[in-house]
Amino acid sequence: MAEMDFPFSVRPLNTDEGGGYLIEFPDLPGCISDGETVEEAIASGKEAMLSWLEVAHEQNRPIPEPRSAGKFSGQWRMRVPKSLHADLARQAQSEGVSLNTLAATLLAEGLGRHQAG
Repeated sequence: MAEMDFPFSVRPLNTDEGGGYLIEFPDLPGCISDGETVEEAIASGKEAMLSWLEVAHEQNRPIPEPRSAGKFSGQWRMRVPKSLHADLARQAQSEGVSLNTLAATLLAEGLGRHQAG
């Protein structure tokens, strides 16, 4: 079975929920996972998605097409002040990740807090 890219959302879990981050796949009912960090949540979410798809295939259940299929490339250009670019680049380097990974993580965390609030 070929891997499919399904849209997902990541949100922080409050302390009553155990902390960390929750990942949900709206196109795949009940397909959720979590992790201590956004990166861990996404990695465990990928495993959950593949398991969900495998079980659906084994049970001959229909597998939906991803709602965002073909609509978004996952890329865009953004202009920011040079000072912000420099700060982000230094932070990414200190964490040993790419600038893209850092920016995507910060955006996901911010969106998760916004959606949870």
